[in-house]
Amino acid sequence: MTKKTKNPTQSIKIPYLIILSCKICALFSKKLVTKFAAKLFETPIKHKIPKRELEMDLKSNQKSLFVPSIEKTVITYEYGQSAKKALLVHGWSGRGTQLFKIADELVKKGYLIVSFDAPAHGKSNGSTATMADFIAAILEIEKQYGPFEIIIGHSLGGMSVLNALKMGFKANKAVVIGSGDIVQDIVDEFIAKLELKPEISLRLRNHFENKYNLVMADYSAYKAAKTIDIPVLVIHDQDDPEVSVKAGIHIHENLSNGTLFLTEGLGHRKILGAQNVIKKTMEFIGAS
Repeated sequence: MTKKTKNPTQSIKIPYLIILSCKICALFSKKLVTKFAAKLFETPIKHKIPKRELEMDLKSNQKSLFVPSIEKTVITYEYGQSAKKALLVHGWSGRGTQLFKIADELVKKGYLIVSFDAPAHGKSNGSTATMADFIAAILEIEKQYGPFEIIIGHSLGGMSVLNALKMGFKANKAVVIGSGDIVQDIVDEFIAKLELKPEISLRLRNHFENKYNLVMADYSAYKAAKTIDIPVLVIHDQDDPEVSVKAGIHIHENLSNGTLFLTEGLGHRKILGAQNVIKKTMEFIGAS
């Protein structure tokens, strides 16, 4: 009998109980449902580390790093031994070991890998996080562990990498895989998955902008891309159900020194371990 495998392009669905709870909140108060949606939006799911990532976890030198700008502590990983350093950034609900196959290959090519569990992710404390937390952690890690020759990010980690480069992070080359792009699109899609009215999306944006005193649109990846002049490889799967391929294409269009590599049938997470993706990444950074 052939073993059935999960479709790598299948989108993660929000449990119906959560959707129902949102609808009930919306019946009573728009303010209430906005606060509930905001809590959901900022709360990652902590997954148990899978067996495939255990080797990197066990062989890494792990430390706690306090990030003063956000007053949060993250767990960092040092994997391998070299003067050449690469920083790997996981995505939402990910872990510092999630890009282990890329890490393994980079170690073989003579790099020291640094990664981290973002606030409220993996082994790091907390229950909520934002992209600003990811960016702050990246910038603090550069201060404590840098300089880095390479920086690689997946999904929200890709957006965070581009924004960190915009804010002054130094690297020779960058790779973003399955990166989101326009912040408002991400909020809109989240509200649509909760089956709430579009006006709640605008309320949610206003809620975050007032809470954190920022303009969310300023964190859109394509805007950061316009400010970056180092070579950037954008990798995206054409069948990604979580982040549309149009995001990767749009980011590439706004880079002055970008390379676009599109894959098929890998979805949003399987892409991280695909041999053609690893090969392209190594060729791009000159580690082939």
